[in-house]
Amino acid sequence: MSKEWNLSTQEKKGVKIETEFAVLVGLIHNEQTEELVQEYLNELEFLALTAGAKTIKRFIQKRDAPHPKTFIGKGKLEEIGEYIEKHENINMVIFDDDLSGKQVSNLETFLKVKIIDRSSLILDIFARRAQTAQARTQVELAQLQYLLPRLRGLWSHLERQRGGIGMRGPGEKEIETDRRIVRDKISVLKKQLEKIDRQAITQRKNRGQMIRVALVGYTNVGKSTLMNLMSKSEVFAENKLFATLDTTVRKIVWENIPFLLSDTVGFIRKLPHHLVESFKSTLDEVRESDILLHVVDIDHSRHEEHLQTVNKTLKDLGVLDKPTLLVFNKIDLYRKKYFDELVDNETKNEIEKELQSRLKNQYEHDNVFVSAINKENIDILRKKMTKMIKREYQVRYPYQAKRW
Repeated sequence: MSKEWNLSTQEKKGVKIETEFAVLVGLIHNEQTEELVQEYLNELEFLALTAGAKTIKRFIQKRDAPHPKTFIGKGKLEEIGEYIEKHENINMVIFDDDLSGKQVSNLETFLKVKIIDRSSLILDIFARRAQTAQARTQVELAQLQYLLPRLRGLWSHLERQRGGIGMRGPGEKEIETDRRIVRDKISVLKKQLEKIDRQAITQRKNRGQMIRVALVGYTNVGKSTLMNLMSKSEVFAENKLFATLDTTVRKIVWENIPFLLSDTVGFIRKLPHHLVESFKSTLDEVRESDILLHVVDIDHSRHEEHLQTVNKTLKDLGVLDKPTLLVFNKIDLYRKKYFDELVDNETKNEIEKELQSRLKNQYEHDNVFVSAINKENIDILRKKMTKMIKREYQVRYPYQAKRW
């Protein structure tokens, strides 16, 4: 297999893409227990699969703090190196935490394979999935902002004076030239995004004064499937992380009440800071919405942590106080996992009602259990949404004769 290390290269039609094979590395320390690290690695494996890499093995080390030069200790590094030597098909090591440029350089020198951290893996997935000019610009900006502080470690071979005729004397180090080029490119991309943002603002103004509902939630919880179900349109939905990057907006009319429904990019734990910053313009749909439909995969063992992760991001965006309906999706899978077949339907209904009541008290928002795939309880979701939309119209147009 070729050792070209350009993860973000676009797949060409008609060209067979070879599967890459990887090992994952996680670190147990004071802030991360073994159970939590295993959960992070499960997510990292799913991220790797989404990017096109198959996981062969996991390595976990317990340390008080990451090693400044290689992130993991010498013994564990040698263990990983020996394993890679025995399995020649492995061409990538993915770390669950961010690495410095120097750490990446040292690890690649020792292991002789491609070294990827969680942030660069997520950025690669975003680069593959970006379709519109806005999404591509946002991803490229995030990639360059991620790269800038790591240039010194990644390009240490360039830390020499440029020589030759006309270049004698102090000159300019090539590393500084690279940094200047990256900074200039970042400046250009920011200006492009500002122009795209102005166009998006104009588009939103042209939509009139209809109530706006935004679908938000952790990645891969079924937002796009729900969007398709409610709007009767074909929005791309797939059982992979970050299937949707670009915001999709559809006009819907229920009971003669028009409103706009938007599907937004999913959130994830340890989302790169630069990616959040770059995609804030995309998340303007969330900022300018009147109602939030917070979709949660209730079947996931860590669904409450996912909910809190999304709430933290919503808080950072300043929209946590908007009217919100919690939509707990995949209730069919939840029943299969947690309900005994011998339990009668009446008892199951009571258990669900108690769970629904507990979640309502815990998060202080109304909720509904649905299955987007089986179209279960969609009518209940629709009734609750319609009630919320009517209330928002009454607040916005209190003196209008129109009956919402």
